[in-house]
Amino acid sequence: MSARPSRSVTLHDVALAAGVSLITASRALRDPGRVSPAARERVQQAVEATGYIPNLLAGGLKSRRSMTVGALLPGISVAQFMPTVQALTEELERAGYQVILGQTGYDHAREAALLSTMMGRRVDAIVVAGLLASSPPAEQLRRAGIPVVETWDLSDRPLDMLVGFSHIKVGSAVAGMFLARGWHRMGIASGDDERARTRRDGFLATVGRPVPTAFVKAPSNVALGRGALIDLLEQDPGLRAVFCSSDMLAHGVLTEARARGLRVPEDLAVVGFGDADFAAHLVPSLSTVHIDGAGIGRRAAELVIARCKGQPAAEGSLDVGFAIVERASTAA
Repeated sequence: MSARPSRSVTLHDVALAAGVSLITASRALRDPGRVSPAARERVQQAVEATGYIPNLLAGGLKSRRSMTVGALLPGISVAQFMPTVQALTEELERAGYQVILGQTGYDHAREAALLSTMMGRRVDAIVVAGLLASSPPAEQLRRAGIPVVETWDLSDRPLDMLVGFSHIKVGSAVAGMFLARGWHRMGIASGDDERARTRRDGFLATVGRPVPTAFVKAPSNVALGRGALIDLLEQDPGLRAVFCSSDMLAHGVLTEARARGLRVPEDLAVVGFGDADFAAHLVPSLSTVHIDGAGIGRRAAELVIARCKGQPAAEGSLDVGFAIVERASTAA
């Protein structure tokens, strides 16, 4: 059994082992973008060799920065958010920040609790998928001046900064596509979350009349998609086209259609949302609404980094738009 060290390893020991100055060692660990790759590598090797554990709390007390960013997601299993999380994490990591993930479960009370916890941990900024609900913690964020980037939605009055797109316009665009194809017997398979409901509102506004809708509990999955199509066909056995609030839900609709002997798209056209990585590889391949999730993550990270450096605040909302990607599930 190895003996316990007689004293704690300090940053001075790391700097000595790496052959760099104390300030260079500190920057390599806390602000790596200001240090050459060679110096960062030497410092990292010295950290591993000495067993040094950075005291992030002490550094945060001195600089008033924790070098952490809180990120809130409805669910870590929701495929459409993964490119955003990956790009956000990578961009922030390059600037020396670490991301702390929180899962709201589409629950405003849980969202408020997570915000309070993250503020208590002194995160330097918050990035959230969606718009923050009005709550005491959200108002505390505003008053404290903690940078906040809301994503995957659009608003004329964001809490702080926003990178997203209009869900109303998404629903309207898909409905316009259905009408242009002459698919008047249409239905919607939708999650029960706010953004999915907003897409449904845009769809119905363009169609101009009610259409069969099957609501499922968010986050959706393949089983819920199968059940949604069963529900829709009970409402309208002659259903011709379905708009799904997620690609996972659409996957289930395609599966149930195949089980019932329905040909896609000849008997039933299907459109998803999110353009998940599996959408192009389903049989038939899935038409869907593409969102530049990675771009949202990169832009959100850039806004956070700029604000934490004291640069002028970005104002208003950045609309990244969307595109309908047509594949075999709707092709003539």
